[in-house]
Amino acid sequence: MTEEPIHLETDVLVVGAGGAGMYAAIAAARNGANVLLLDKSLIGRGGATIMAQMTVAVAVGEQTPDHWTHHLADTLNAGRGLCDEELAAILCREGPERIREMDEWRVGWTREDGHMKQVMAPGHEIPRCVFVDFLNTGPAVAKTLRTRVARTDGITKISNLSVTDLVVEDGRVRGAVALDLNGGRAVTIAAGAVVLAAGGLTRLYQRNSASVNMGGESYALALRAGADLIDMEFVQFFPIGHLAPRLVGMDPIMWDPFRYKLGGRLLNGNQEEFIEKYGASDSGTYTAPRDVTSYAIFKEVEAGRASPNGGAYLSFTHLDEATLREAFGPVINRLACNGIDLTKRPIEVAPIAHYHMGGIRVTPEMATTVPGLYASGEAVGGANGANRLSGNAITEALVFGERAGHFAAQAATNKVWNSSWADDAVGDIETMAPDSGNAPTFGELFGELQNLMWQKVGLLRTGEKLEQALSRIREMQAQDLPRMRPQNKGPFALGVQEWFDLRAALATAETIALTALNRTESRGAHQREDLPDTEESQTHNQCVRLSGGTLTLESVPVRRTEFEKVALGATE
Repeated sequence: MTEEPIHLETDVLVVGAGGAGMYAAIAAARNGANVLLLDKSLIGRGGATIMAQMTVAVAVGEQTPDHWTHHLADTLNAGRGLCDEELAAILCREGPERIREMDEWRVGWTREDGHMKQVMAPGHEIPRCVFVDFLNTGPAVAKTLRTRVARTDGITKISNLSVTDLVVEDGRVRGAVALDLNGGRAVTIAAGAVVLAAGGLTRLYQRNSASVNMGGESYALALRAGADLIDMEFVQFFPIGHLAPRLVGMDPIMWDPFRYKLGGRLLNGNQEEFIEKYGASDSGTYTAPRDVTSYAIFKEVEAGRASPNGGAYLSFTHLDEATLREAFGPVINRLACNGIDLTKRPIEVAPIAHYHMGGIRVTPEMATTVPGLYASGEAVGGANGANRLSGNAITEALVFGERAGHFAAQAATNKVWNSSWADDAVGDIETMAPDSGNAPTFGELFGELQNLMWQKVGLLRTGEKLEQALSRIREMQAQDLPRMRPQNKGPFALGVQEWFDLRAALATAETIALTALNRTESRGAHQREDLPDTEESQTHNQCVRLSGGTLTLESVPVRRTEFEKVALGATE
């Protein structure tokens, strides 16, 4: 006999406990709400924030005169005309406040002459990026927020709980249903408001810098609940992810700050600098935008000018050991443990799926199109347009997390629950499937999906490839996913979790392929080999929603505001 679900109640439910989720929980609690902070892994130990090792873009102006409108101008320029300007302005305007609050919480921003030290990053006109140190910024931010969460009254933390569905009744979110990963039981949660902060989707790609829980869960949950998604076609590929030689225990995207700080030279297989051939100025500055750099590397590889392992060279051999040690510090010793001596040979790098510009469509209050449902961090779409400016990710997590928690707390008074509303979602967890000797495994299907996304919905796309990918994704949803349906055998039922992971991954992958097929131009991170030009007529966002079990698309105008004017040179 099936056990009754465990039932919990709270004012605000926060799904995901990375940087955005923890900040949302803190903000909701200090606005008077009781908060339940959930994560499918350990609180504050999963997600993208803890993996970020580099810099945070923010116009604090402590070393170089700056203003948030100048940060906004660079953000809009990177976004190729598709940024939601109101969200982008909030990101840039409120970033300094969040960074200074983190400073009060003793995150440890690096200082020079008593001021926060700020460095240059690709796409910025001036040095404005703060950091803890070049390989510890994300972990330091995550640790600081974990400490703050622990010291904030009103926050209850639960790890190893995976939300499988949101409960929507009378057009409003009423709570959620989750799977207890340890006990295998269903858990129902009544909530006055829900914040989705479970990160992005780059785990869907074969070559990625993501943690294992970045499989698109936030987007799939929002979609199934009736919320709109926006800009799903724009997946950012980090241009110089580590490729060779073998690198153990270090972040594959660690090279960016050292490249632009030291003048690391990006060379093709013929030892030639090449980015200028693709419309960017890079030699001597090393600040070409990520989308252009990724495209340039891919085209050099395609033209037969690749490094031995199929990428490009990143060379620091023109620098002496003292210079390298001054910049890299103890990293030099860690590289030596991997057999890498930067004074003697270049490393090889290649694009890697790193970030998602699209996501859940929200208002400036971080509210979705479903009342009571909010989103934060990388789960939010729109602010970055077609290409994210380097350094904006942690800023976005902190700013949008704080706003989501603040406004969710205000909306959490309308809390009503009826256990029957969760019956279908609970049944999905508890359903026993018949034994099937030839059912596909999660590993087989997810591996196929990752390869499919990399090959056909990756850095360079064509209509033919996208149609093939869309057809196979839909076939996997209709045929393979039902056959994989596992038996819930109680504690540590890993197969049950994998089934929900695959369901979310396929739903999210379908939105990417569909919107990419429908955008018949090249812009930012969306590059069509068969349609290489940018079309002014397509300067609009694409919204996708689930209607009657089918995805539908709508083109919507880009949200413009008066901030466009101030970003072009005016100040307050």
